[in-house]
Amino acid sequence: MKDSENNGTHDQIAQGEPVNGNGTTAGAAASTPSGLLNTKIWIGISFVLCALLVAMIAFGPEGKKAESSEAVATVNGVAIGKDKLYDALVGQGGTAALENLITEELIRQEAEKANVTVSESDIDGEIGKIRVDYPSDEEFQSVLQQNGLTEEVLRKQIKIQLEMRKVLEPQIQVTDEELQQYYDQHKDSLGTPEQVQASHILVGTQEEAEQILEELKQGADFAALAKEKSTDPGTKDNGGDLGYFGRGAMDPAFEEAAFALDNNEISGVVQSSFGYHIIKTVDHKAAVTPTFEEKKDEIREDLINEKLYNLSGTWLQEIRTAAKIDNKLQPEQDNTEEAVTNNTVQ
Repeated sequence: MKDSENNGTHDQIAQGEPVNGNGTTAGAAASTPSGLLNTKIWIGISFVLCALLVAMIAFGPEGKKAESSEAVATVNGVAIGKDKLYDALVGQGGTAALENLITEELIRQEAEKANVTVSESDIDGEIGKIRVDYPSDEEFQSVLQQNGLTEEVLRKQIKIQLEMRKVLEPQIQVTDEELQQYYDQHKDSLGTPEQVQASHILVGTQEEAEQILEELKQGADFAALAKEKSTDPGTKDNGGDLGYFGRGAMDPAFEEAAFALDNNEISGVVQSSFGYHIIKTVDHKAAVTPTFEEKKDEIREDLINEKLYNLSGTWLQEIRTAAKIDNKLQPEQDNTEEAVTNNTVQ
């Protein structure tokens, strides 16, 4: 039964046998890939951290290598000196870290030549684009911590990337023909697929589910029962609300039932690998294909980023080749392709 037909009447209940299925969960029904900072965090960050670690541990305040008599640990009375730790850190990534820092300094110098500046507001904007993928600051900070990062380090790396972007962006052109071609080739993926908004109550046995279903038939409030009886910790406090989701996000049996229901209709007992569900579909959204004009600016940004990525590798190699670099760790190796790759615009 559609919304327009309800007019304040009780939710309608779809009768039927339990539906069997297997899958993963959002709440306890959808797949939930772990949050990552993917393209927003660049490979170079890890090298910067490594380089800083080498410098802080192995060098004194004047930048000189620590005396070998300064022990960082002892094993059965035998000392392990800072010089040995320094050599080990260099061998385990310190050289790559230094190459990355050299490249970052080259980018800074090129930005200075071009009178390019990156403001705190610019960096805040990029941080905001990352944060929007996380429902709370606590989750964002947790993901940073899981990746061995701090917000300070992230901000530093974003500044470097923005400096390089601002230097290179004037060289990038995107034509109207390219925009139209991209839209025509990616029209299907640019749209929004069919979605439903649903709530559910999850319990461990079919008997419990059938008892809840009977209470709903007698007029009990779905959200109140979800808060009281659902075993899904991710949704019960919200009355079982899963929000909107598309096909492929939920357990197959759960998905089939949710999409088959009309607005404000309640399912029979639906079995998944997580237990037994009662599902209420609240709303349907039809698939939407945006117009070219609606997506034009977004497509332009994507194409600019793609061209920046392709250009940045060549540009970094060129400025390294032209620079006078004295690498004390590798005096015979002036330029490395690895350091160029680590700083390529994402």
